Amino acid sequence: MSVNRVLTRAVDGLRRAEHLLMPPRCLLCGAAADDAGLCAACRAELPRNASCCARCAEPLPMPAPLCGRCLRHPPPWDVAWVPLRYAWPLDVLEARFKFGGDLAAGRALAAQWLAQAPPSALPGALIPVPLHVSRLRRRGYNQALELARALGRALQIPVHARALRRTRATAAQTELDRVARRRNVRGAFALATGYAPPAHVAVLDDVLTTGATLAECARVLRRAGVARVDVWALARAPVAR
Repeated sequence: MSVNRVLTRAVDGLRRAEHLLMPPRCLLCGAAADDAGLCAACRAELPRNASCCARCAEPLPMPAPLCGRCLRHPPPWDVAWVPLRYAWPLDVLEARFKFGGDLAAGRALAAQWLAQAPPSALPGALIPVPLHVSRLRRRGYNQALELARALGRALQIPVHARALRRTRATAAQTELDRVARRRNVRGAFALATGYAPPAHVAVLDDVLTTGATLAECARVLRRAGVARVDVWALARAPVAR
């Protein structure tokens, strides 16, 4: 038996022993959980976004290729994959991941994202929405990049973490309406010097609300000659009117 196989079996044995001595607990309720960090009951409570607009992922009574808003004002991307809705209890995990430094919550969210069926046409690269360097220093990590890495590994898609750069610090989008969000991120992104994107990419973020940030990133990539830009996000938030 090779040394690598012996080491692998030893590590697996230690993991099994750890689970017996300290079984994982649900990040939401504390009950016994799976390796992804959620119990079956809390996992079942996660709000799916199965019935939505294929273009912008806005929840609809019935699935449709385009909602009324997309018919009037098509976004600058082709397709959206946003499998969950930003509501309880997902919003609790997302807040802990994004603002509380809880990477275990991020791993749980990535696992739930990957439990949903991916698009049939996968992109040639995942491009996470970048943070400005000042916000990155304060937070310590980019939540979009952490999610992109998990999806990239599982779906075997390269993650181009430095494809886009944030050219200026912007105000937090949370309290802004649709118009203010667009104004806030206008011109805030640029293609990295020397970067040549593939013909089909997906820009990835954690939450899609109005789509202003993702749209600005998509426009930069379109101007760079990308033929197809999709947007991927973990959850769809209620649209700010």
